[in-house]
Order: sequence, then structure tokens, then C-alpha cells
Amino acid sequence: MDRIKIASWNINSVRARLDIVRQFLIDETIDILCLQETKVVDDIFPAAAFAELGYVHPVLNGQRMHHGVAILSRVPLTADLRHDWQDNGEARHVGAVLECGIRIENVYVPAGGDVPDRALNPKFGQKLDFIERMTRWSETVAEPTLLVGDFNIAPLECDVWSHKQLIDVVSHTPIEVAALDRLQAAGKWVDLGRTFVPAPAPLFTWWSYRAADWRASNRGRRLDHMWATADVAAKAVAHRVHVDCRDWLKPSDHVPLVTEFAL
Repeated sequence: MDRIKIASWNINSVRARLDIVRQFLIDETIDILCLQETKVVDDIFPAAAFAELGYVHPVLNGQRMHHGVAILSRVPLTADLRHDWQDNGEARHVGAVLECGIRIENVYVPAGGDVPDRALNPKFGQKLDFIERMTRWSETVAEPTLLVGDFNIAPLECDVWSHKQLIDVVSHTPIEVAALDRLQAAGKWVDLGRTFVPAPAPLFTWWSYRAADWRASNRGRRLDHMWATADVAAKAVAHRVHVDCRDWLKPSDHVPLVTEFAL
């Protein structure tokens, strides 16, 4: 039986943080890395640096200065899939298929601005519409699938440092949580994070740059997720949030998630 490690990380500029990505891949022997917010067009993506480490199967969907997603793999991938769930051409999704038939869908959901009202803040409306398009897609998913990425929503009360203080803050509002719940139900997705770390244990993947000491304040949110169809979830044998990466030199404000599968 083969074991495979799949990681997901909002890196907040892959070129600016290439050193810590390289360190993470070497330390954790990752087989497939899904990145969000790469902030680089495909032509100048640092593919050679990943190829030197054995990641010779890249699938890219880049954009200049903003957004961007990528899948870097040591194992062969087929298909290069891109859904425009934002409906404006932004590079927020890329997908691929493993030789065993498992699909990997890597997504970067819009943050949604600061005001949780689509009438006052069009970005919030775009976020909700994005999730609605994902929901319609989820209803059609028939293959074994792993859906990963920065969803920009912390759904559970224990997914944020203070439910009371953040309930009206974009990323944890009831309307966003309800939208994410509909998305999860549409695909019967299994939340791997909460499978391995059941609620009500706190579980965070993001800490703001604004905190002078992020560990001391620990005002985190679980914005990053790994969901799987039931057949893929049954193959998951371990899941870890790599919190220590938040302490590395020039870190992202997100940390990587890793799930190990027995295929």
C-alpha cells in the first residue's frame, strides 16, 4: 500500500517565500503541494526551483500580483482544470487528476472585503456568489475528489479565537457559515481537519500580521481546509496543521495543512 502526503498552503507570494517553501518540502517529504495566492504569472513561476526538488509535474494558474494557484507534484498528474467560480477570469482555481483517479481541486476563495453586506460591499457579494457556484459544481462531483485551499471562512465557533467578537466580522459571519454549510452538504464533503481534530478543540490556520506576538495573542482563525469525498476521506491516515511555520523567516500569515493518505 502506497502512502502519499498532500499539502495545502496559502503562501502569500511564492517568489517572496520560496526559501520557506523549500524548507517545508524537504523537512516534511511532501508528495503534492497545493499553493494559493502565488501572485505570479505562469511564465515566471519558479518551476525550476521545484523541479530541483523532484516536483516535475506542475499545474499552474497564475495572475500578476494577485491571487494565483498552483499544484506541484512529484507524482504524475493528468488534466489541467480551471473553474472560473469568480466569474471574472481571476486565477482562483486549478485542478488535476492522479493516476489512481483521485481528483485534486485547489481553490482560493475571495476574502470578501470588510463589510458583511453585499449591498454596501460588492466584494462580499462576490464571495457569496463564488461559494454558490462552487455549491452547484459540488452537486455534480462524481469522482473521488480532494478539495483543498483557502476558503476564507472559519465555520465553527472553535475555529476562531472569539466567536462573540468575530460573529460580525467577515470570515465568520452567519451568512458565510451558512453558505459554506450548503457547499459541504452539496458534495457530502468530509472535513478532514475536524475528522482528526474534533470540535470543540480549537484549530487555527491563520494569524494576522498585525499581532506583535502572534503566539501570545493567539487570535487565530481556521480559514484553510481540506475536504474529501467519503471514498477519499476513508483513505486518510493522518492530518496535521504545521503551526511552527508561522515562526519562520518572512512567514505567510497562513500555515500549511498536510494530510497523509494510504492509497
